Amino acid sequence: MNSYDFVIVGGGSAGCVLANRLSASGKWQVLLLEAGPADGNSFIHIPAGIIPVIRSNVLNWKFWTTPQQNCGGRPMFWPRGRTLGGSSSINAMCYIRGNAWDYDHWASLGNDGWSYKDVLPYFRKMENFEAIDQLPGAHAYHGSGGPLNVAEYRYLNPLMSAFVDAAQQAGHPRNGDFNGAQQDGVGYYHVMQQDGQRCSNARGFLKPALGRANLKVITGAHAAKVLFEGRRAVGVRYLENGRYAEALARKEVIVSAGAIGSPQLLLLSGVGPRAQIEKQGIQPVHELPGVGENLQDHLDIHVTWEEKTRFAVTLHWSSLWRTLKSVFQYLFGHRGELTSNLAQAGGFIKSDPAQPIPDLQWHLVPFIYSDHGQNLTPLFKYYAFTLMTCFLRPESRGTIRLASADPLTRPLIDANYLATPRDMEALVKGFKLARQVLQQPAFAPHRLQELEPGAAVQSDEQIRDFIRRRAETVYHPVGTCKMGRDAMAVVDPRLRVHGLEGLRVVDASVMPTLIGGNTNAPTTMIAERAADLILQDAALGTGAPGYAEAVAAADAMTEK
Repeated sequence: MNSYDFVIVGGGSAGCVLANRLSASGKWQVLLLEAGPADGNSFIHIPAGIIPVIRSNVLNWKFWTTPQQNCGGRPMFWPRGRTLGGSSSINAMCYIRGNAWDYDHWASLGNDGWSYKDVLPYFRKMENFEAIDQLPGAHAYHGSGGPLNVAEYRYLNPLMSAFVDAAQQAGHPRNGDFNGAQQDGVGYYHVMQQDGQRCSNARGFLKPALGRANLKVITGAHAAKVLFEGRRAVGVRYLENGRYAEALARKEVIVSAGAIGSPQLLLLSGVGPRAQIEKQGIQPVHELPGVGENLQDHLDIHVTWEEKTRFAVTLHWSSLWRTLKSVFQYLFGHRGELTSNLAQAGGFIKSDPAQPIPDLQWHLVPFIYSDHGQNLTPLFKYYAFTLMTCFLRPESRGTIRLASADPLTRPLIDANYLATPRDMEALVKGFKLARQVLQQPAFAPHRLQELEPGAAVQSDEQIRDFIRRRAETVYHPVGTCKMGRDAMAVVDPRLRVHGLEGLRVVDASVMPTLIGGNTNAPTTMIAERAADLILQDAALGTGAPGYAEAVAAADAMTEK
């Protein structure tokens, strides 16, 4: 049995950051366990390779929710990355932090050190923002020299400029940087890419650290249980090549398995609501009622138009010449359509002008919506484009539950979408605003007919029915091990699991509320800040005399 200072469960967006930062000094021995394979698949690194990786049975967990009672009783598909880099290796690479308000709200809930003022230095630390000298005021909000490369596009689909023009014609302001002084407006997303390829967290953070003698990475290692001595986490049991193995942690076990995997592992380990744990025949270690609660996700509804010109559409590939040209451009210089993340343009708007901050987000994609790429027939049947709208701050809360004590059994995911009238009405308003944009003159050269939902759907009740039948996740689950100080909090503001020692959770599950935007960049920031907290505590010596006082003093210095 091997021992390390830190054992990290999950080689996803957060785990890659932690593996780099905790091993950087050479002082600590670090083990990173990842259930999936290494990130060697070529489609991971080709930005337009999103559809193949979303469809992959190897690189994607391919979770499904339970039947959603407010969405027509449909079970809903939840893709999550199952490879080094996690979902940063299969996502659309949009670099969005959320709104400054989101982090100030976290702090107002008792999470000291997580205000926007506190987290902005970590966002800047992690970035190499290529456009820092081109955008006015960018130096105040962005960083250079960090591991995560943030770039502008090498290729821009003409539908994207049509969208930005149309949205302005509809009265929405232009915004050149959604992560700058303000979030409101429409424009082009910056992307997590480098030299025309995906810059996942595996590429940005983990790859530079792989040669370190004090870092070990094991892929194909499915964590089964956190090991405890009393109330202290001392290691992890994991399944590798059909056999169980154990790794001991001298300092800490860090669970970074994501908003689904992290609560599942805690529950399997006897940490969570006692009744749920005992129901599966698991010996309780520590009762924490919030484990698996507070699940939040962004629900997306779309409007799809058949496209008139055919030349602006991606993911149709009916033209052999166009396909060969795209492949040639990518192979010889990483240029052309294959460098596109597909969702190149979008924006942040208000469902009501009285809203203090944007509560809706748009993504435009140059193809027909087809069930997360699982159904390829429409992609080849229609030339089309789709405007997707999501409500950024849903009130609905769902759960993660164990279906079995077997760690290989998928957990029960109940997103509980549209549980409140406000969530539905915000999507109805967003849907109408999206239609307004698509009707503007800038889209006239591209519009042929509305394919979905179609011109017959006009009344609010018809729109609600369409939302119930066709709304889907936009891949942002968070909150199931939330940080805070209330009775349902799982971790404290230093991300230590309440009531236990030597155990932290570091990933999107610790977000107390869903941020207003895509979640990969915020998750990366959380891991950056967590690495500092972990190293501070390691240097102080957790449990040593005066430890609590020293931590308080360190927190006070951070606030200054």
